Amino acid sequence: MQPRNMSMSGVVDLAAVKAAQEAKAKAEQTRAEAARHGGVGAVSPADLVIDVDEAGFERDVLQRSAEVPVVIDFWAEWCQPCKQLSPVLERLAVEYDGRFLLAKIDVDANQMLMQQFGVQGIPAVFAVVAGQALPLFQGAAPEAQIRQTLDQLVEVAEQRFGLTGLTVDADAGPGAAQPAAAEPVGPYDALLEAAVQALDAGDFGGAVQAYKNVLADDPGNSEAKLGLAQAELLQRVGGMDPQRVRKEAAERPTDAEAQIAAADLDLVGGHVEDAFGRLIDTVARTAGDDRDAVRLRLLELFEVVGPEDPRVAAARRALARALF
Repeated sequence: MQPRNMSMSGVVDLAAVKAAQEAKAKAEQTRAEAARHGGVGAVSPADLVIDVDEAGFERDVLQRSAEVPVVIDFWAEWCQPCKQLSPVLERLAVEYDGRFLLAKIDVDANQMLMQQFGVQGIPAVFAVVAGQALPLFQGAAPEAQIRQTLDQLVEVAEQRFGLTGLTVDADAGPGAAQPAAAEPVGPYDALLEAAVQALDAGDFGGAVQAYKNVLADDPGNSEAKLGLAQAELLQRVGGMDPQRVRKEAAERPTDAEAQIAAADLDLVGGHVEDAFGRLIDTVARTAGDDRDAVRLRLLELFEVVGPEDPRVAAARRALARALF
C-alpha cells in the first residue's frame, strides 16, 4: 500500500483555546513537580512505546495527550507493511527523547477503536494532542517523510499547547537504581476539616479555597481533588433557577452552556447517568470551543462521582465514541 500523506496544517483548527490552556497548565505543573522532586516522574526509554487496548484508551491516550503528543500506530500481526513501519516508529519514539509517546493498537483485538478513528487500511498512523485527534499518514511511509511529519507534530504541540514532552531517564530500566521516595507532605487534616465544615455551613467559596490550599502544596491529594470538584459543583448550582435552566436546556439542545448547567443540576439531584448522557450527547452535537467546554465539564463531573464508579467507566467509553 502506498503511503497517503496527511497535512498538519489543519491541526490548530482542532484546538479549542480552553483545551490548549488546560494542556499547557498541566505540562507546566508536571515539569515543576519533576524539578521539585529532583527528577521524580521521569520515564525510561522503554516507557515511550506502549500497547493500548479499548479498556485503557481513555487513560493511556486521551489523558496522556494532555502532557505529551500521542502517536497511534494501528497495526496487525498479519500486516507485512506494518512490520516495516512499526520498528521505525518505535526507534524514532526513543530517538525523539520523550517529545512524543507511541501507542500501538492491534486492530484485530480492538475493532471498536479502529472504527472510531475511521481506519480504512493499515498501517495507519494518527496523533492525539490535548484530547484532539488528527490523521498523520497511511501506509509504510519513507523514514524521511515520517520524520518531517513528527517534527511538525511536536512543533505544533509545543507552540500551540505548551506540550514539551516527557522527561526521559536514560538510566532507568530493569535493575536501575530507583530514586528515593519523596517525603510525604502534610498532614492536611486541619485544612480538610475546615473545608468540610465550610461545606456543611453552605460556605462553598470557603470550601473551594480550603481545598485549593491543600492542592497548592500537594497537587496529587485525592481527597482534596474530590472535595474541590464537589464544592465547585455546589457553588455553581447555588445561584441557579432550576426551572429556567431546564427550560433553556430543553429549548436549546445544541447550546453548550445550557446543557452544562442542566447537567450540573442533574448530578446534584442524584441523576448521574442523566448528567453524563446529556453531556456526551452534546459533545456529539457540537464542535470547537463548545465541544471542549462540554468535554471538560464532563471530566470534572467524573471527578465528583469518582473514577471507581462503574457509571464513570461506561461514560468514559461513550465519550471516546462521541469524540472519535
